[in-house]
Amino acid sequence: MSKKVLVVDDEKLIVKGIKFSLEQDSMEVDCAYDGEEALNLARKTEYDIVLLDVMLPKMDGFEVCRSIREFSNMPIVMLTAKGEDMDKILGLEYGADDYITKPFNILEVKARIKAIMRRTSVSDNKSPLSSDVINSGDISLDVQGRGLKILGKEINLTSKEFDMLLLLVNNPGKVYSRDTLLTTIWGEDYPGDARTVDVHIRRLREKIEPNASEPRYIHTKWGLGYFYKE
Repeated sequence: MSKKVLVVDDEKLIVKGIKFSLEQDSMEVDCAYDGEEALNLARKTEYDIVLLDVMLPKMDGFEVCRSIREFSNMPIVMLTAKGEDMDKILGLEYGADDYITKPFNILEVKARIKAIMRRTSVSDNKSPLSSDVINSGDISLDVQGRGLKILGKEINLTSKEFDMLLLLVNNPGKVYSRDTLLTTIWGEDYPGDARTVDVHIRRLREKIEPNASEPRYIHTKWGLGYFYKE
């Protein structure tokens, strides 16, 4: 089955170029030129990946990303013409899985897309280590359905947040360095840095901890990394 991609950018030449290149690899590509159109398409179709520009008419890319995260965990890659780290990190804080800075080489874009799809496919199809549902104290992880409940309440996680929590819960007490988490969750070919891990840990704590500043589940081993405590 061909992969479905949503490309969102108000620069039509960029969209046309990306669409043409991805279709050469037998991908199905939908296009949107403003934030509202992108959000409407994302509500109707579960895409394998969304390429989302930051600067968009009607709704900016960050707002679109946050809105999509309210109903879907489909992978989102932010496209930004700005080089400031805060813009990149802000995209991740809204729930993006990755970012690419303009101007970009289309071969790099295709490589990043395929890497994310490959990791998502492996994550979705691999067999759980023990059972379909992992229970640890108040936490219940549905491995097959990739869902999380805490005290019976459903918590919506991005794909990377879920993968990170699953790894930590499966290995309670084991300390993972930022570099190890980056390589394990994002893959060896990911060009970002370890700050990406810090952003996702912070987002994860905000979602699952009763008090994110005094974590109950995900702890920091200063100078070493992060670990899960049952």
